[in-house]
Amino acid sequence: MTDLLSIAGLPGGAFGEILALSERTDLGAPLAGKGVALVFQKPSARTRNSTEMAAVQLGAHPIYIQKDEVGLGSRESAADVARTLACYHAIIAARVTDHRDLEAMADAVEIPVLNLLSDRDHPLQAFADLLTVKQLLGGLEGARIAYVGDADNNVARSLAQACVLVGAELTLASPEGYALSDAPSGVRQVVDPADAVAGARIVYTDVWVSMGQDDEADARLKAFAGYQVDEALLARADDAYFLHCLPARRGEEVTHGVMESPRSAVWRQAENRMHTARGALAWLAGMR
Repeated sequence: MTDLLSIAGLPGGAFGEILALSERTDLGAPLAGKGVALVFQKPSARTRNSTEMAAVQLGAHPIYIQKDEVGLGSRESAADVARTLACYHAIIAARVTDHRDLEAMADAVEIPVLNLLSDRDHPLQAFADLLTVKQLLGGLEGARIAYVGDADNNVARSLAQACVLVGAELTLASPEGYALSDAPSGVRQVVDPADAVAGARIVYTDVWVSMGQDDEADARLKAFAGYQVDEALLARADDAYFLHCLPARRGEEVTHGVMESPRSAVWRQAENRMHTARGALAWLAGMR
């Protein structure tokens, strides 16, 4: 069985297959009568709702499992949790703090394991991002995307890996010390946000202080001063659309005006989380 733990770890052609499945509404019920375990060490509105609905649309019975119910890594090892869940479910989907827990789960069982988010990767977000870009621009090859803010995080990493696969042109703009440390070849990194957005058709940002980084908040807010996506920065791009993986902190990384502007596609992007989760689950269930 094939797992989906990261974009970089997918076999050749798989990204395109999953994206194509995500665009279809006629997938039937390949998971009819089967369970999908949704393990959440971290809470999430979009990830839970999108993945639960995607599983239901494929005929599955999703079961939401909170961190205290399994005690991943404390009450039981990640491997033992996975072995237990594999007794009842066809797919395990997990949102974890430590990516190594996903790898341990995948190594322990024969059923597929799907990464709903880890500290290292966020593959389903990248699928939703590029499905949105394709819908907005009509294609992905040569699409010019600018990401402004904290580039050394799971969202930027998965986005960078995905852009390389589809031939999109990604520029990451971040202050010194916050560049993507393992950026794939072909991804451009700059310090100046204005440089990044020049000529871009998509301008993307994420929060400056992610869950679990509260002790770094003061330092991060100081470091990212000047990286806010406001109306003036968006105007420097080429009639660009705005994306954000959400939740957004209006007034920090993005202004209220940009979020509510006609160029904002964040709600389409959020809806596409469900469509791409459906595509990923269908692919893991064996559809091609």
